[in-house]
Amino acid sequence: MGGMQPEIVEKLHTINKEFYQRFGQAFAQTRRRIQPGVRRVLDEWIRDGHWLDIGCGGGGLAQAWHASELRGSYTGIDFSAALLEEAIAGMSGKAPHDVITFLFHNVDLSKTVWPSVLERKVYDGVLAFAVLHHIPAAEKRQQLTRQVAELLKPGGLFILSVWQFQHSPKLMARVQPWELAGIHREDVEEGDTLLDWRYHCDEQDTGTGLRYVHLFSREELSTLAQTSGFEIIEEFESDGKGERLGLYQVWQKKTS
Repeated sequence: MGGMQPEIVEKLHTINKEFYQRFGQAFAQTRRRIQPGVRRVLDEWIRDGHWLDIGCGGGGLAQAWHASELRGSYTGIDFSAALLEEAIAGMSGKAPHDVITFLFHNVDLSKTVWPSVLERKVYDGVLAFAVLHHIPAAEKRQQLTRQVAELLKPGGLFILSVWQFQHSPKLMARVQPWELAGIHREDVEEGDTLLDWRYHCDEQDTGTGLRYVHLFSREELSTLAQTSGFEIIEEFESDGKGERLGLYQVWQKKTS
């Protein structure tokens, strides 16, 4: 019997969905500045055109995009209403932009029909920063990356980052037993991890939250890229103490 059981996939998805429902506002306060690796991508890889940002969060990248001289469009999607509210509020005070249009949508990537809400059906590039590691089950991650490939023009770019939390003693100290989530270790895949999250906010619940995270190996990402119709053309590490918390990759859609 191969693959993760559907009820376990749903449990893992629910863990993250409930986290962002409960702690979305507080989480957004910790992500108002884009990560150094994201800044590098914006400076080195983003060009004029139509771009889709999967998991846009609180809109830090959208604001940096607005401040750039890029032309085209930016569409941000996220399943957290709280984070989208933060993103929209952050853009509401910005002057209208003559050369870039900004759109935001509430989208749940666990629903296979998610591309249907998008105005555009073809993009020059798709971004997914700190998103792929929150998608449970290898087959679901492959489904997502293949959908991304379908949204890209030939030669288009899929730029992503995943956590490499094994390089952070602070994050490793937050690894929790699966029993806390009512799940057995043998029911999840290699690399699947349960992390806790703690943050004090006077305006919101300050309890401990749990998040599901998948730790990728480079070999796993390489296989995922190849089986989804991409080739990896660039890779670097960035972010956090030691600048190794995020692994960034640039995938290019194969032209044939």
